[in-house]
Amino acid sequence: MSTDARWSWLRELIRKPFFWGLIAIVALLALNVLKDPNYLALSINPVNGNLVGNVVDILRASAPILMIAVGMSLVIATGGIDLSVGSVMAVSGAVAMVFMKEAGESGSLGAALGAIGLALLVSAVLGAVNGVLVAYVGLQPFISTLIMMLAGRGIAKVITEGQNTSATNDPFRWIANGFVIGLPVVFLLAILIVLVVGFVVRRSALGLMIEAIGINPKASRMAGIKPNGLLLTVYILSAVLAGIAGIMSVGTVMTVDVSRTGYQMELDAILAVVIGGTSLAGGKFSIGGAVVGGLLIATLDKTIVFLGISSSATPAFKAIVIVVLCLLQSERVRSWFVQRRRPPQGRMTPSPAPVKQENQEVTA
Repeated sequence: MSTDARWSWLRELIRKPFFWGLIAIVALLALNVLKDPNYLALSINPVNGNLVGNVVDILRASAPILMIAVGMSLVIATGGIDLSVGSVMAVSGAVAMVFMKEAGESGSLGAALGAIGLALLVSAVLGAVNGVLVAYVGLQPFISTLIMMLAGRGIAKVITEGQNTSATNDPFRWIANGFVIGLPVVFLLAILIVLVVGFVVRRSALGLMIEAIGINPKASRMAGIKPNGLLLTVYILSAVLAGIAGIMSVGTVMTVDVSRTGYQMELDAILAVVIGGTSLAGGKFSIGGAVVGGLLIATLDKTIVFLGISSSATPAFKAIVIVVLCLLQSERVRSWFVQRRRPPQGRMTPSPAPVKQENQEVTA
């Protein structure tokens, strides 16, 4: 690769929004290393042979965020938004915990699969309600999903009777706390789901049709695309992914807290999507960018805890990091810095040509 081609490739890479997300992840990890040089160290648990370390914890914590970020990126690509993903997580976790508590079989794989299936079914129904309100009733996505966000918490409280509900089931716990080839099962499962979703939407016309709806719904309808069915599918998929995220979250402690499970996770999903380069105006999405954004949110949460930042200052610290990252992603801000580094036109050294002409006139 020639030097010009290398520079051109580097300039194109810098223009990618997810590039600055990767830079932010490296910067946060470097900040943690400054406090503890062994922050990135990995060790093997002598009891079970699993990897142990802060990086493993970040990967495990990122799994639920990846799920809701991928679903949110598809919804935003249609020009909508899904504010109900956090509440759907709470409903999914509540359904799973209550089902396993009533089943009462701590080692039953069937009870675990039944709880997962029922939780995902209920999540899909909630997503279908969102899709029907948006696609067929014509409500604004912000309003319809805001209604579901409020109603979802109420549904979760009805299911659990307003109490924190715990259950015991070893196969279900393994999903959130187990390891395969030394890595967390929950992270490997999340990556597998992301690859499947990415393959389906990018290796078929589905992704293009979703973007076409976001760009111009009327033009997409004239081109033969039926937006109502696609919108319904996208909202159902977003809710199912949120349901999976809820199962991952409650499986860690085997307890659902309807007030805390999935709390403000919709904001993390939107931030991850924006960091990854998906336009909030619709018509564009990036599954890879959403993954980078989810990893950044998980790294940021871990950094906040590691640095001992108080809970009252956590939102402000998080907001500062996100704002700085968004400014770095902005083409206008980067061009402004480039112009500031250029020497001003008035400070250029004068050309010696006029002096030579003056000497010639004196000689004459």
